[in-house]
Amino acid sequence: MLYRFEEYALDTDRRELRNGGKLVDLAPQVFDILCFLIRHRDRVISKDDLIADIWRGRIVSESALTTRLNGARKAIGDSGEEQRLIKTLPRKGFRFVGEVQEGATSSTPAARIAPSLTSHELPSIVVLPFANLSGDPLQDYFTDGIVEDITTELSRFSELFVIARNTSFTYKGRAVDIRAVRRDIGVRYVLEGSVRKAEKRVRITGQLIDAESGKHIWADRFESSLDDIFELQDQMAHSVVGAIAPRLEQAEIERAKQKPTESLSAYDCFLRGMADWHDWTRAGHDAALRQFYRAIELDPAFARPHALAAACFLMRKSNGWVVDRATETAETNRLARLAADLGRTDAVALAWSAHALAHVVGDIKAGIALIDHALKLNPNLAVAWQRSGWINVYAGECEVAIEHLRHAIRLSPLDPLMHLAYSAMAFAHFLLGDLDQSATWSDRALQMRPNWPVALRVSAMSHALAGRERPTREAMTRLRALQPTLRLSNLHEQVFLHRPEHMRKFIQGMRRAGLPE
Repeated sequence: MLYRFEEYALDTDRRELRNGGKLVDLAPQVFDILCFLIRHRDRVISKDDLIADIWRGRIVSESALTTRLNGARKAIGDSGEEQRLIKTLPRKGFRFVGEVQEGATSSTPAARIAPSLTSHELPSIVVLPFANLSGDPLQDYFTDGIVEDITTELSRFSELFVIARNTSFTYKGRAVDIRAVRRDIGVRYVLEGSVRKAEKRVRITGQLIDAESGKHIWADRFESSLDDIFELQDQMAHSVVGAIAPRLEQAEIERAKQKPTESLSAYDCFLRGMADWHDWTRAGHDAALRQFYRAIELDPAFARPHALAAACFLMRKSNGWVVDRATETAETNRLARLAADLGRTDAVALAWSAHALAHVVGDIKAGIALIDHALKLNPNLAVAWQRSGWINVYAGECEVAIEHLRHAIRLSPLDPLMHLAYSAMAFAHFLLGDLDQSATWSDRALQMRPNWPVALRVSAMSHALAGRERPTREAMTRLRALQPTLRLSNLHEQVFLHRPEHMRKFIQGMRRAGLPE
C-alpha cells in the first residue's frame, strides 16, 4: 500500500520511501515510526499533543494519560533519541496526508498532495518563500525565518488550512506563477513578499493574492530597526498575520455570498451570517441569527455559529433590541456554553462565547477563563484581544482592558469591528476618570458607526462631566432618537458592570448628560 506524507510516498509492501522519483534510504526504526503515524493519522505523541487531548476530554485521568504514554513508547521505542525523532518528524515533512490514489504518477510533492486539499472546505493558504532583496545571500536565514514564523502563526487560526513550510519552500528560488501554484497544491490564497535589510533597518512587504482570479486582496509593508533580530521576526510575523486575517475573512464572505443557496454548506451559511452581521443593523443581525441557526442545523458540532448566535443576542442587549429578556438570556447561556464545549480549540468561538457569557449572562468568571484560553490558543487573533478588552471593562480591570485593546488595534488596524474596540477604550478611560481620552475614543467610534448606542452613551457622559454642553446635547439627541424608552431606571438592561461603584458612576454620568429617571 502507498501512503502520502508531506513530501514523501511510503510503500509499505516494499518498505521503500520516495521523494519524487528518488529512492530515500530508510532505517528500519524510521519505517516503524512512519507506520505508527499512519495508524494514528496526524497524531504525534508530544507534550502539546497530550495537552490538546486532555483539553478535548479524550484523556480524563492520570491512569489514562500513563496508558497513552506507555503505549506510545512501546510503539516507537523508549530511548531519548527515538522520542526526539518522532517529535521532529513533522518538521521534516513526515506528516501523514493519506493514501496515494491509484494511477497517481506525478513526481512533484505539490501535485501528490493536491487531491486532499482541493476538496477541503476551509480556505487554504500557502506562504511562499519571500524574496531576499538585501543583496547578501547570507541574509537568506533571516528572510526564511520570517516566512516560517508567519506560517506558524497562521496555523493558529483554526478556520485556515495552512500549507506546511516544507511544501511551500519547494518554490524557493523559482519564478512563480500564482495560478500554477493553485493547480499544484489546490490553495485559494497565496501570500508572497520580500525582505530588504540595510544597515540597522529592515523592511518587509507582503501581498495576499486570490490564487484563482489573481486578484490582490491586500498589500502592506512593515519597517523596524534591527535592535533584536529574533524579537523583530516575531513582531513582523504577528503584524502580517494580524493584518491579513480580516482580509481573508472578508474574501471568504464574498465567496460564500456568490454561491447558489441550494448548495450551501454549514460553513457557507456561517459566512453568509457574518456578512449580515457586518451590516450592523437590527435587520442585519436578525438575518445573521437565522443563518447561524441554519449552519447549526446542517452541522450541530460546528462551534462557531453557536458562538456568533450567542453574540447576536449580546448585540441585541447592547443596542436595546431585546424582545423577551428571560428567554434570550437563557438561549445566550445555552449557545455560548455549547460553543465553548464544541470549540475548545477554536479561539474565535471561545472569544465570542466569553463575551456573551460575561455581558448577557453576567458570568464574569467564565468569561475571563474562556477569553484567557482563547488568547493562549491564538495570540494573533485581534477579535479575541478586543473581547478581552470588553470583558476586563466589565470586570473593572480597566488598565488591563486598555492594554489589550491597544494590542487588538495594532494587530488589525483596518478591522471592520474597530468601532467596538474604540468604544471599549472609551468606556475604560471613562471608568478611570480620564474624560478627555474617553470623549476622544467614543467620538472616534462614532465616526465609524454614527448610530452605535454604546459609543453615544460614553460620549454623552464624558462631554457632560467635562462641561461641554454642545457635544453632550448632540450625543443625547441621537441616542434618544435611537432608544426613546431608555431611562436611568432601565440602563441595567443594556449595560453590565461587575463593580457596583462603576455602575453608580455610569448612572451618575448619564444623569448629568440628561437621561430621564
